Amino acid sequence: MTALGATQARPPRESRAPNILFFFPDQWRYDWTPLHRELPLRLPNLQALMRRGVAFSRAVVASPVCAPSRACLAAGAEYERCGVPSNSYDFPLDRVTYYRLLRDRGYHVAGCGKFDLHKKSPIWGLDGRTRLAEWGFTDGIDNEGKFDAIRSGALRPQGPYMAYLHAKGLAATHVADFARRRGIEGYSNTAPTPLSDSDYCDNWVAENGLKLLRAVRRGSPWHLVVNFVGPHNPVDITRTMEKTCRGRTFPQPFGSTQLTPEIHNLLRQNYAAMCENIDRWLGVYLDEVRRRGELDNTLVVFSSDHGEMLGDHNRWGKSVPYQPSVGVPLVLAGPQVQEGRVSDALVSHIDLAATFLDLAGVPAPRDMDSRSLRPLLRGDARTHREAVRSGLGGWRMASDGRYKLIRGFDPAGQGGVPRTGSPEYLLYDLEKDPHEAVNVAGKLPEQVERLQAFLS
Repeated sequence: MTALGATQARPPRESRAPNILFFFPDQWRYDWTPLHRELPLRLPNLQALMRRGVAFSRAVVASPVCAPSRACLAAGAEYERCGVPSNSYDFPLDRVTYYRLLRDRGYHVAGCGKFDLHKKSPIWGLDGRTRLAEWGFTDGIDNEGKFDAIRSGALRPQGPYMAYLHAKGLAATHVADFARRRGIEGYSNTAPTPLSDSDYCDNWVAENGLKLLRAVRRGSPWHLVVNFVGPHNPVDITRTMEKTCRGRTFPQPFGSTQLTPEIHNLLRQNYAAMCENIDRWLGVYLDEVRRRGELDNTLVVFSSDHGEMLGDHNRWGKSVPYQPSVGVPLVLAGPQVQEGRVSDALVSHIDLAATFLDLAGVPAPRDMDSRSLRPLLRGDARTHREAVRSGLGGWRMASDGRYKLIRGFDPAGQGGVPRTGSPEYLLYDLEKDPHEAVNVAGKLPEQVERLQAFLS
């Protein structure tokens, strides 16, 4: 670990079971944080959170797409064992979640936003509570993701967000706007949404979360996860957000030939505005917890379900084994967490499940793949895993931080699917080749053989 800023690390504090405030946006790249100063980002609350805790620079998700990733986290399981191989599956209701284990131990477990644990089935309910109790929640509001809302509720709402827009007479306007933002148009169309700030989904989600938090009785431990729908594509921002992001210059994507540099810069301004809007809400929530007198005993966590390619390698969204897709930010601050530390330990986002249980004094199931980060957070350890893994469909990835081995993926294939004659393995030297452009598998067979042991 290395120091972050000038904050002096303090000894970890022993305390009763902590509250857990978990900010969990959708599709936030690992390198769009204050750790990467080459980007003109304005994230003061995330930066302050990093000064108060530990920021992990090499966190990876178990699967870089919404439903599998969130299922892996809920169950504390690697991709092959999470029960959700793609977005075409619902989370198995017979799987134990860390949410349920916390609730059974007396936690008030709440959540809002895009849970994506029933991705196959549009069954949110107009109040967003259809499956919450079965997953292990005490209270919450489960709403549609960006495109799920349009697909399911254009004419008749199936979930709470579209029900809200229909009630306000805004649904048709929102649907028409998204019709102009399909595919790559969802990135190149950087015009602001016609929705107001209060009707914009991330702001609506955040207000719901504040209501849930204010309803929690003080003195009992609570868990609140806020599942923002942004900065997921399309890059739709409000007019207020647009005023904050124009005039900045961002680095161009690697190996992109699809859009002009001007459009790339505009869409990256929009992506930054979505991130910065979530950062603003982080500050609001921390103020609320402080007003409740609970900040000293609240573990604050910031991460994402997967990254975003943003045009790198001429790719958009996620689903591939490149670092912008599988890498995510991960910051934890609060009781029993040293301050102002940056860790390069290899960690998986599924490790949050065991961490939450460990800090709450709840035994983790023996079959969990999740490993508690507590020794890293306290400063008792510097390493965590020999390698981190990720997978989706037919490809698998394992990385020891220096080398990344990938099986079953063809960078030149349609959607990454291997073609006849494509290499069985890809090996990238992340230190010398951070853009993952040169396959060195043939030159380093010993590294291929070593990392094969981590592939399922």
